[in-house]
Amino acid sequence: MSHLPPLPRLRRRAVIAGGAAGTVGTVGTVAASGAVEPLDAAALEPSPEGRRLFRHGVASGDPMPTRVVLWTRVTPTEASRPGSGRGPVVEVTWEVARDARFRRVVRRGTVTTGPDRDHTVKVDARGLRPATSYHYRFTLRGHHSRVGRTRTAPGATATPRRVRFGVVSCSNWQAGFFAAYRGLARRDDLDAVLHLGDYLYEYGPGGYGEGPDEVDVRRHDPAHEIVSLADYRRRHAQYKTDPDLQDAHARHPWIVTWDDHEVANDQWAGGAENHQPGEGGYRRRRAHAHRAYDEWMPVRLDSTARLGDGTRLYRRLRFGRLAEISMLDLRTYRSEQVETAAPTPVPAAEAEVSDPDRTITGTAQRRWLQRSLARRGSLWKVVGNPVMVTPVTFGQLPREITDAVNAATGVVPDDGFPYNVDQWDGYTADRRRVLRFIADHQVQNALFVTGDIHSAWAAEVPFDVGAYPLRGAGAVEFVCSSVTSNNLKDITGSPRRTTSLAVEAAILAENPHIKYLNFDDHGFCVLDLTARRAQMDWYVIGERSDRHTRIRHDRSFATRVGSNRVVEVDGPVR
Repeated sequence: MSHLPPLPRLRRRAVIAGGAAGTVGTVGTVAASGAVEPLDAAALEPSPEGRRLFRHGVASGDPMPTRVVLWTRVTPTEASRPGSGRGPVVEVTWEVARDARFRRVVRRGTVTTGPDRDHTVKVDARGLRPATSYHYRFTLRGHHSRVGRTRTAPGATATPRRVRFGVVSCSNWQAGFFAAYRGLARRDDLDAVLHLGDYLYEYGPGGYGEGPDEVDVRRHDPAHEIVSLADYRRRHAQYKTDPDLQDAHARHPWIVTWDDHEVANDQWAGGAENHQPGEGGYRRRRAHAHRAYDEWMPVRLDSTARLGDGTRLYRRLRFGRLAEISMLDLRTYRSEQVETAAPTPVPAAEAEVSDPDRTITGTAQRRWLQRSLARRGSLWKVVGNPVMVTPVTFGQLPREITDAVNAATGVVPDDGFPYNVDQWDGYTADRRRVLRFIADHQVQNALFVTGDIHSAWAAEVPFDVGAYPLRGAGAVEFVCSSVTSNNLKDITGSPRRTTSLAVEAAILAENPHIKYLNFDDHGFCVLDLTARRAQMDWYVIGERSDRHTRIRHDRSFATRVGSNRVVEVDGPVR
């Protein structure tokens, strides 16, 4: 049986908040600062029993200067399968240390978990030092989990030389292997990973797989569309068995938000395109999905800020005076999309997307976002934005092309009117309000970092698309491609850089504020922020059906402080 290193004499007990449940942890003193030992995977490999007990890995998230969320899931018996509602209540120990061998433990506590929260463990480890790397692990019955590494954010008044984030979205298990996560796991230079939504997909086998024939590379569990709480728990569990995803979680803290597929496709406040009669009440389904998300993700949901229809996910995280990240929830409070309402003529649809009573953010969240943008403490106002804010307009393309692009991204409307109505283009009053606020308050360095549309974009967000470039832009937007989810190449079955070239050229020609577009590649991004510029590097993978596919750098774009202009740069950050 393993013995834990002794702690200094206890001076107090602290309540450690753990998602929906509070847990009590004993707290020691912070160790003296020093160099952090790198992870030694071979030396720190858990025992076979440790791997069995902690088979879904470890994770950390929402780093703040003196605290970070730690997460794992235990399987105390074989009957304690995810979603089963079975198994004993157990007590799990967690530790945070300055070294990978846990000779210098600085925080330790215990948490009780059981079937009521699907045997997940989530603690908010407090009393840590700013801008410091730590190692952490969990212990049950004397057996340890794998060792994870995390890092706290810089202090509020710190002036870091740079902060660097991995950026990902849209990871569909059935569409391929998660090589993009492998790319992130092999980096040692990231302060955190931003996941901008669609962490998992709700479809059953044969739904939204690879290629025009919907062929699954690997099949979802459970083998049907998920609706119940047990379903969502099982699907989260399946995703967290992926070795590349486990490695990426163990290597870096994550900052996450949801988009639609964490519940159902094209969801809004009162329903979803993929919620059908016979599947029960939509709000009940969403409550199941949100509860499972809270249990299975290393996220600090604000349980004190309920708005009547769910637990609040939108929140701010600050990285000294260099950057503040405002993570948005653009599904829980939004009005129904125009395209999912009854068919209307184009003029009526144009009026509806501009209706000031329709919203994508909800009034409370929009005002919160505006306050975030106006805050003076940090240079870069980064907005974790699940769906694209940049307006997109262009003329007609052949119907077979618009159908394919719509299937992949939703950017091109069938009838040619100029909006992606599932994104900010379908809620133009909210976008005008935010951009007007940026202009009226002279907000500088607003940077939207976005997922959702399975393609890569770099754009200037104009105050008035009709007056661009004379009137200029109020923000910049960088959009990451998908981890695996279908892009234009996948939908059409065409070779890479063939059909997409004409579509990209048409969009770029009619939208001079858009500087980069790639409809063909999957991968991840690295966002690097300094006092002079923000740079996004796009990395792409080869075949997503190949677990060992190669990863390479593709393109890099940057914006200088105060410019709201996007330019291409020669290579990735080093």
